[in-house]
Amino acid sequence: MREIAATWMRGGTSKCWVFRRDDLQVPDMSVDEVLLRIYGSPDHRQVDGVGGGTSTTSKAVILAPSSATGVDVEYTFAQVGIDEPKVDWGSNCGNCSAVVASFAIREGWVGTDAPETSVRVLNTNTNQLIVQHVPTPGGLLDEAASETIPGVPFPGAPVRMGFVDPAGRSTGRLFPTGRQRDILSEAVGGVTVTLVDAGAPVVAANASDFGVQGNEEIAELDLVPGLLARLDAVRREAGVLMGLAESPGAVARAVPKLALISAPGSQSVEGNDLTVRMLSMGRFHPAVPVTGSVALTLAAGAPGTVVHDLVPTLRPTTGLRLRTPAGCVSTFAEDHDGVPVVGVVRTYRRLAHGSVVLPDPPLLPSASA
Repeated sequence: MREIAATWMRGGTSKCWVFRRDDLQVPDMSVDEVLLRIYGSPDHRQVDGVGGGTSTTSKAVILAPSSATGVDVEYTFAQVGIDEPKVDWGSNCGNCSAVVASFAIREGWVGTDAPETSVRVLNTNTNQLIVQHVPTPGGLLDEAASETIPGVPFPGAPVRMGFVDPAGRSTGRLFPTGRQRDILSEAVGGVTVTLVDAGAPVVAANASDFGVQGNEEIAELDLVPGLLARLDAVRREAGVLMGLAESPGAVARAVPKLALISAPGSQSVEGNDLTVRMLSMGRFHPAVPVTGSVALTLAAGAPGTVVHDLVPTLRPTTGLRLRTPAGCVSTFAEDHDGVPVVGVVRTYRRLAHGSVVLPDPPLLPSASA
């Protein structure tokens, strides 16, 4: 039995356990094995672990101070499988990213000598630099719950996160196929999609191509016969086209994500509104993944994409107003000396701090469980 220091935090609309990288180094065990046992996987309830039984609550943030030039913290994200013994390292979680700056400051990895502190975070999953800004009045981290975001009923401490030059971090190109739109095979309906890699690989598709309006509540979409299966088939074929796997069956559950998009109709007042229902880990996300919002923002600013078709007057340096099941999420898009920076404001909160207990083997549940 072994105790491992951990902090439980909410970042955006997700919850994650935060670990120091060195603390997960356990003799004769891989980090995957350590995380799966701590979280209680595989088990759809994760009843014997700290996982929450949903894709937004079975996440790990692994941090270490960085010695690299221009980087303060190295951040690795892990999506811990729930009903399968697998840890997905293929993408970042933008919501969980929101906890990094405050944790690093509390650990003493970053100094605070100004009213606002910038923390330069390198996500190792995607080689993405994220610059985070948090209030530090009087040189002290201010964790006061002063802002609210859609999808979280209580206020939290704000963090402004900018993804620096986010295009192509997973595949090498903003549009992995070299095209602004692709027509998929008849096996998945021959739908037209935009495949974009920024923040995370995302498949953008018109909701109308799947027989839905796109503004339905998640519970309604879950009841549409065959919809989730068809969307997953589209996602998997797209994943192969993006170069993320060699076959549809080998495409990870976490990436690419899939966004069902539609116009907000009469609700739009600024010309930069987009309705989105995002698929994440096989289910509809209760709001929208931050990395997905970054991808949609860059795709919206590129003529020829299915996203731009719905917001044709959008300029590349204008953010999006995404209408999600939880409410409106606004992104920003800026140009810093020719370098694009796209991001959002999220909130975070520390929920608990202490240690989690890694039991002795066995690592997998018994056959009778």
